[in-house]
Amino acid sequence: MTTKSKSNCYFCDKKTVPSYKSVDVIEKFVSDRARIVGRYKTGVCAKHQRLLSLSIKRARHLGLLPFSVKV
Repeated sequence: MTTKSKSNCYFCDKKTVPSYKSVDVIEKFVSDRARIVGRYKTGVCAKHQRLLSLSIKRARHLGLLPFSVKV
């Protein structure tokens, strides 16, 4: 039986925590329609995915990120 190779979390590798202040970093985890991308696509661990979604929501309320994009 073969095992799946473990993808490394972006934040675990950098030894950082997602913050609403670092908009350039958290923009990478938002789709082109301004939706939060799931962890199965981004490779982020569960702990950092929870913190990432909280940071994205805070940035949206502060006006740093858009809630949605008009098509």
